[in-house]
Amino acid sequence: MIKYIFTVYYNALFMKNIILLQTLCITLTVSAQMSDPVPVKTATNTQLKAELELIYDSDQDIRNQYRIAQKANGFDNPEVYNLGLEINKTDSINTEKVIKILDAHGWVGKSIVGSKGSQALFLVIQHANLQTQNKYLPMMRDAAKNNEASLSSLALLEDRIALREGRHQIYGSQIAAHPVSNEMYVLPLHDPDNVDERRAKMKLGPLKEYVANWKIVWDAESYKNQLPEYEKILKEKKIN
Repeated sequence: MIKYIFTVYYNALFMKNIILLQTLCITLTVSAQMSDPVPVKTATNTQLKAELELIYDSDQDIRNQYRIAQKANGFDNPEVYNLGLEINKTDSINTEKVIKILDAHGWVGKSIVGSKGSQALFLVIQHANLQTQNKYLPMMRDAAKNNEASLSSLALLEDRIALREGRHQIYGSQIAAHPVSNEMYVLPLHDPDNVDERRAKMKLGPLKEYVANWKIVWDAESYKNQLPEYEKILKEKKIN
């Protein structure tokens, strides 16, 4: 098990009040419709592993810089703004690299490139545009079934895609700041009463423990009362 890093990343270029879960230091314990990937030969494992680990580091390093700067200076700060631009640039470069790997070899999993290398694939796809996410989602699903990708990471991708398509998330992984109160809340969630059963199947802990990282007190009944308001916000504020 490795520590997967997901930072809360504010898209300062697009909207300040909606937050998409990208990075918080917490421990989380396919065939796409394309031509068949070329199997990775044993001799190339080390090379791919090294390349993906560098991609992982670049993805996380810039987000850690952003998090530190934001904590010190707030969001309305030139340094934070510029780091946001740098994140977009890094994501674009990494997406191009990862797409080439996925199209050539498929989802090279933990047995081939290690946990960090496999996690790099997820992080880059998680930060990509919706079209790219949908293209490679089936590939990650298959990898997760074969224990080559993390189920918990797959849950995050499934939630992110659902919200971007205007649907309710399934596992409650995506958090936002209320546009008026600025208080953190769980973005629209399907069937709140049974979310922990779904999370357990994806190797995720109870939602109550997860959202406590944002000082959210989870209560399903209270959440259902607030859900119509959250749905309205989702409809008005396009999730990017």
